[in-house]
Amino acid sequence: MSDVAKVPREVNPEVIEDLGNLLGDRITTTMAVREHHGHGEDYFAAFPPDAVCFPNSTEEVAEIVKICANYSTPVIPFGTGTSVEGHVTALHGGITIDLMQMNAVIEVNPEDLDCRVQAGVTRKQLNEHLRDTGLFFPIDPGADASIGGMAATRASGTNAVRYGTMRENVIGLTVVTADGRIVRTGGRAKKSSAGYDLTRVFIGSEGTLGVITEVHLKLHGIPEKITSAVCQFPSTADAVDSVILTIQSGIPVARIELLDSLMMDWTIQYSKLDQYESKPTLFYEFHGSEANVEEQTNQVRAIIDEFGGSAFQWASSTEERNNLWQARHDVYHACIAQAPGKQGISTDVCVPISQLAECISETELDTKESGFDAPIVGHVGDGNFHSIFLVDIDDEEEMKRAKDCNDRIVKRALAMGGTCTGEHGIGAGKIDFLIAEHGEAVSLMRSIKKALDPENIMNPGKVLRV
Repeated sequence: MSDVAKVPREVNPEVIEDLGNLLGDRITTTMAVREHHGHGEDYFAAFPPDAVCFPNSTEEVAEIVKICANYSTPVIPFGTGTSVEGHVTALHGGITIDLMQMNAVIEVNPEDLDCRVQAGVTRKQLNEHLRDTGLFFPIDPGADASIGGMAATRASGTNAVRYGTMRENVIGLTVVTADGRIVRTGGRAKKSSAGYDLTRVFIGSEGTLGVITEVHLKLHGIPEKITSAVCQFPSTADAVDSVILTIQSGIPVARIELLDSLMMDWTIQYSKLDQYESKPTLFYEFHGSEANVEEQTNQVRAIIDEFGGSAFQWASSTEERNNLWQARHDVYHACIAQAPGKQGISTDVCVPISQLAECISETELDTKESGFDAPIVGHVGDGNFHSIFLVDIDDEEEMKRAKDCNDRIVKRALAMGGTCTGEHGIGAGKIDFLIAEHGEAVSLMRSIKKALDPENIMNPGKVLRV
C-alpha cells in the first residue's frame, strides 16, 4: 500500500502519427478512453496514457512496439483492467496497448489436454468455448480477467489449492519484446530440458519485459462429480486449524475459502445467504469420481468434528454451487455496500500453511487496534488471505493508519517465511515490499529487466525501480 506518483515523460507527436498510419481508427487520443485505460480496480490516482491502440494480431503488436521503441516511448499492456496494484496506470505517459480485440481461441488439443489462445480471451470465454470438450481451465481469480493479464500477473484464485496457479498451467507464450521481436517460448511437449525457461521469466513480469500476445495453456478434465459445502466454526482459529490439518493430511480438496465472522455477516446481507449464521465459515468444493468425493468428504468431516465445525450444508446442484461461489467472489462488493463512499483496499499476503493460524490471528488483532473493521477472506488452502480496509482515500490520517497497518501485515508475513503478495502482484504499489522480500535478488531482476528492455519502455515504474 504505497503512494505512486506520475513521472512526466514527453511523448513525441510523431509516435501517434506513425501509429495512426499503421492502425487507422484503431488508435485513439480521446480523453474518456485514455482515462478508462489509466487505472485498474485500485485506489491509486489515475494517470492516462497519451493514446490507446487496439491491435488485432501479434504482428500488429510488434509493429506498435517497434514504433514506440524508435521514439523511446513507454508501452503499457492492458487487458480487462481488473488489476489492483497500479499495474496499468501510465506513470510515464506513453501508449497503452489494449489487447481485448485479440480474443480468438486459436487451437484446442483435447487428446493432449492443452489449448492456445490470444491474450484477450477471458477465462469465462475460454471455458464456454471448452464446454463441449469435457475439459476446463481451472484458474479462477474472481474477476473475468483476460488470459494474457492473468499470465502477466501470475494469477491464482479459489482453485489454486488443487490445480495450482498460472505458473503451473501455462506451458508456452508468444511475447513481443521491447525491440519488437516476436518470441515463442515453451512447447507442447510435457517436459523439456532445452535452454532457459523463458516462459517462467515472462509469467508474473507484469508487462515490464514484453507484451504477452498468445498463451498456451494446460487444460483439465471436468470431474465426474463436483459438490460444494459450507461449514461454520466457533472461531476463526478453529476454522483455520481445520484447514491446516486438511492440507497436511493430503486430502485433494479443490477449494477451501475462509470468511471470518464479519465478512460472513456482510456476505449474508449482500448475497442473501440467510440460511447461514454470521460465524467464521469455510466454503469447500470437492472434485472427483463419486467414490473419490465421498472419501474426501468423509475425511474432511472427521477433521471438522475435531474443531467444533457444524454439519455440512450442501450445495450439490449447479445453480446452488454457482450462487455460493458468486457470493464468495462478491465479497468486495459486500464490503463496499457497508460503507458507501469509501474505497476498499485489499491486502494480499501468503504464508506457509503451518503459520496461517498465527498470522491471521495477529492480523485480526492488529486491524482492530488500528481502528478498522477489516474483514478477512482467504484462499486458505494455500495460505493466502486478504484483509479489506474500508477507507476515505481523501482522509490523510485514515489512509496513514491503513498504510501503517498493512506494512505490519506484510512484515509479519515475511517474518513467517511468506510473501508480500500471494496473487495481486507488485505493480506500482508494492515495489518496496519486493525489496524487503527478496533483497539482493532484486538486483538480479533489475539486470534481467535492463537486458531485455534497456530503454525502460515496457510498463515503466512497475515491479522494479530502474
